[in-house]
Amino acid sequence: MPSGSEHHQTRSFLRQRFDEVGLHPKTRYGQNFLIDLNLQHLLIEAAELTRDDVVLEVGTGTASLSVLMAPQVAALVTVEVDTQLHQLASETLADLPHVDLLRQDILKNKNTLNPEVLRVVTERVREEPGRQLKLVANLPYNVATPIISNLLLTEIVPCSMTITIQKELADRIMASPRSKDYSALSVWLQSQCRIELIRVLPPTVFWPRPKVSSAIIRLTLEPERRREITELRFFHDFVRAIFLHRRKFLRGVLVATLKPQLDKPAVDDLMASLAFGETTRAEELDVPAMLRLAEAVRARLPQASLTQHD
Repeated sequence: MPSGSEHHQTRSFLRQRFDEVGLHPKTRYGQNFLIDLNLQHLLIEAAELTRDDVVLEVGTGTASLSVLMAPQVAALVTVEVDTQLHQLASETLADLPHVDLLRQDILKNKNTLNPEVLRVVTERVREEPGRQLKLVANLPYNVATPIISNLLLTEIVPCSMTITIQKELADRIMASPRSKDYSALSVWLQSQCRIELIRVLPPTVFWPRPKVSSAIIRLTLEPERRREITELRFFHDFVRAIFLHRRKFLRGVLVATLKPQLDKPAVDDLMASLAFGETTRAEELDVPAMLRLAEAVRARLPQASLTQHD
């Protein structure tokens, strides 16, 4: 099998290689391979890799990104759920001792990352002082949101995430209050990260071509902002609960979400303390306002837990 990274980038190479082993891209795994070598380099350059970095890559594919990143970092943990692709990638990565190629699903379930993957990542980060974790990946579309969201709840939090995702998801991540794309994900990520759009990608730079545009974005953790969140898990769950009914009046959403821990008079008092009007909606609150609301709620609850009502 060719070892030069350039041989992994073209549509013709992928088709030939896949035909040799009887492999076809699987839509259920979100397999769309980035075939533009310049964009692969752009993705890696945007990640600003160093010798102190441990990189987590999700969606190894044929290891085209892996072989470009491996020489630049302390360790690479790359995850591939597809058995045949894992075998292909292993032929390329077999002689790289600082690369862990895991045949795993990155998700244990919808809201939880695979503990085995996290164990390997944690071990690699703790092998040497000063190491830091970065997520760098052409993320499969179908798992991008839970990966990005849940990595910020893990014990080893990435200092940055440089990724290709659907343009629609990038829009949601970067959205402003009162816009159609503003969501719990927007608040959760913006509360802790600086977010930059690196490049919008047309479908033609992937094989097979997706039906939508994509984007390279970089999320850089800002520890000072993250420390402003008293309890991360509570804030994460609270924002999700509030945005279940983003267009309804906030008062009614809070009454339903906090029942039976806080009654209506207590909710009214809480809103008055924050100068929120009766017609305030969740979609109108910017990140600082949502942080103030979450902390005010948390401080009033006998236990920091929520009851969510659909």
